[in-house]
Amino acid sequence: MKIATWNVNSLKVRLPHVLDWLAANQPDALCLQELKCENKAFPLAEIEAAGYQAVFSGQKTYNGVAILSKKPLLDVSHDIPDFADEQKRIIAGTLDGVRIVCGYFPNGQAVGSEKFAYKLAWLEALTTWLRAELQVTPRLVLAGDY
Repeated sequence: MKIATWNVNSLKVRLPHVLDWLAANQPDALCLQELKCENKAFPLAEIEAAGYQAVFSGQKTYNGVAILSKKPLLDVSHDIPDFADEQKRIIAGTLDGVRIVCGYFPNGQAVGSEKFAYKLAWLEALTTWLRAELQVTPRLVLAGDY
């Protein structure tokens, strides 16, 4: 299985590049981070015209993640369960028995800052969730912008 990951830093700006890359490389799945678009602005028609399906979790201006795949993703989940977070940083789905988790990891900035504390809490919640995911689906891929 061919899985790729790409921090697009605005899907609207990078969409032509993403479509060209998909055509040239034909991955089974492409994980995208930093979409910088709300769900209503996600270019689903263009992605589907390229032969891909998409699951996505968008947010205006910042963050946002998506998984593009040739086949439907099963058991799709958005966000880290039991972790209250307005930031759209995680999406997951299962493709041919492989659990794909696409993440856009927080930048903690300075040690001791509020953002650093958020990053540590986010990573702890992610670790707890991934351990549980591995019990259900031992074939797991974590792709993203670390």
